[in-house]
Amino acid sequence: MYRLLAERYPDAHCELDFTNPFELLVATVLSAQTTDVRVNLVTPELFRRYPDARALAGADRTDVETIIASTGFFRAKTESLLKLGVALMEQHDGEVPGRMVDLVKLPGVGRKTANVVLGNAFGVPGITVDTHFGRLARRFGWTAEEDPVKVEHAVGALIPRKDWTQLSHVLVFHGRRTCHAKKAACGACPIARLCPSYGVGETDPDKAAKLVRTAPPR
Repeated sequence: MYRLLAERYPDAHCELDFTNPFELLVATVLSAQTTDVRVNLVTPELFRRYPDARALAGADRTDVETIIASTGFFRAKTESLLKLGVALMEQHDGEVPGRMVDLVKLPGVGRKTANVVLGNAFGVPGITVDTHFGRLARRFGWTAEEDPVKVEHAVGALIPRKDWTQLSHVLVFHGRRTCHAKKAACGACPIARLCPSYGVGETDPDKAAKLVRTAPPR
């Protein structure tokens, strides 16, 4: 199933814009409860004004809130970002650590965020269990677990470690473009014949094809 999906989405990648580990970490924290597209609209200005941990640690709270307001929960996210900047300065000399054990100790950073950073900024394989990944893993019959950490470990036992990061991208692409939560395009799915959940969505090929998105929702 993974091989067929990887063939469907050969360009699957992290859809957050970043140029270094710090930017990816901040963008991932901002991505909670919003879209990557929305985050990408606000980060250019955020990174222009606060390009590193030192700048973020000393950032003006109101200014940050104004810049990221459209991402939702902006006060809580601003609090996390300011604390994140301070923690990076105090604990890691302003650098983003490249180990899970260190990342998850940072404010606003859990395993999901840590795996995004490790996999995409440091080349350390990791499975990122977001809403799409968890939903698809259960639909595919790969696991019945609901807890993200349990899903991560269950799927990790099925797929070679070297493929974990790309697997995460491929499933997110499929979840955003074809295997939608409410109206899956089953008739346009490359793994229809293998999927135990075939039929939860539109099975007519022509109707299903119209449900397929070519880009993530805004």
